[in-house]
Amino acid sequence: MAHKSIAIIVTADTKEAEARFLNEYIEAQGFNAPVIDVSTRHPHDYKVAYCREDVCKLGNVEYKDLCNLRRDNMMKTMGEGSAKILLDLYEKNELAGVLAVGGNQGTAIASIAMRALPIGVPKLIVSTVASGYVRPYVEYKDIIMMFSVSDILGGANTVSRTILTNAAGAVMGMAQYGQPLTRGDKPVIATTAFGNTDAAVNQARVILEEKGYEVIAFHASGASGSAMEYLIEQGYVQGVLDITTHELLGEVFGDDIYTPLRPRLEEAGKRGIPQVIVPGAIEYFCFGGPDTVPEKYLNRKTHYHNPYNTNIRVTKEEAEKTGEVMAQKLNKAKGPVVVLIPMKGFSENGREGNVLYEPETDEVFVKSLEKHIDSRVKIIKIAANINDKEFSDKAAQIMHDLMLEVQK
Repeated sequence: MAHKSIAIIVTADTKEAEARFLNEYIEAQGFNAPVIDVSTRHPHDYKVAYCREDVCKLGNVEYKDLCNLRRDNMMKTMGEGSAKILLDLYEKNELAGVLAVGGNQGTAIASIAMRALPIGVPKLIVSTVASGYVRPYVEYKDIIMMFSVSDILGGANTVSRTILTNAAGAVMGMAQYGQPLTRGDKPVIATTAFGNTDAAVNQARVILEEKGYEVIAFHASGASGSAMEYLIEQGYVQGVLDITTHELLGEVFGDDIYTPLRPRLEEAGKRGIPQVIVPGAIEYFCFGGPDTVPEKYLNRKTHYHNPYNTNIRVTKEEAEKTGEVMAQKLNKAKGPVVVLIPMKGFSENGREGNVLYEPETDEVFVKSLEKHIDSRVKIIKIAANINDKEFSDKAAQIMHDLMLEVQK
């Protein structure tokens, strides 16, 4: 492993002691440990593998001009410059993993750089902000955030020595013992799930696995559905059974806590792979605790899923708009698309007798979809709830039929 590198991203003007410590520690274990300096403020004399002037230039800005940028654009510049270095090492098969140490600034820069790498490359950030809200840093990539516990100042001490060596050990361990993302022998079908559509997903999964497919489920949490879109784009997926299209609501209206980090219902269409689309859990918004629900969504049918997840019924107007957007996206698909409509509820909460049951609003969604959909996209209505075995059996069979069709 000596020729492989664990790249270290650090603001050397404030974290030189930590950079030296990590560089020496990682190299003592047999890896190269090139330091990428992303500092933007103070002068220093630390000799690094990739100086900040070169990083900045790779971000398309001369370092002398960096201070003239708005602060967020400074971070973006250094992040994008670092990303180019990481990608170059990766493409040369020299990159074993990436480790970063930072406060707010260093974390932002390192996350931009790491997100440019494919899923599967070890990525870890020791950060002072890792105990807070980390989705903006991680997005839909496999970035590990480790809380620094103490501040990152003055080099290794009683606390940071343990945190830093644990972090380095984690990256080296992943590099040595982790398995890279590789395509398997079975065709992959991606599907999407929620707790309220879980029965449908599992029932369909079992059927498809028996037919010889590998079925990978993605939680429709904004990040996971976006990760699915990324993996489709990268060619890891041969078919999509999109049972839980809830994230489209957040994409259209923007308030949902599961708003996707990249557009949904697009990559499969671009690649022309088979799609079976279901309006799973698309009839309600997801918010945090009850006190986080925006005022305009109050006084509607509400399901209190848990103390941190509140589900609010969509209106007829919102259902109509969502149906229109779904149709517009599916109309662009280059491959076969079938839409399955569970007429007795789009989720378990939407089943008759449950709090979000509102068939007249579901019907508005269906009529809007039918109005705007291209005639070549087939819509099949099934007199069942999404979680009924009758529905999942049909979804699995149609998915299988489409997969066979494209193989002819």
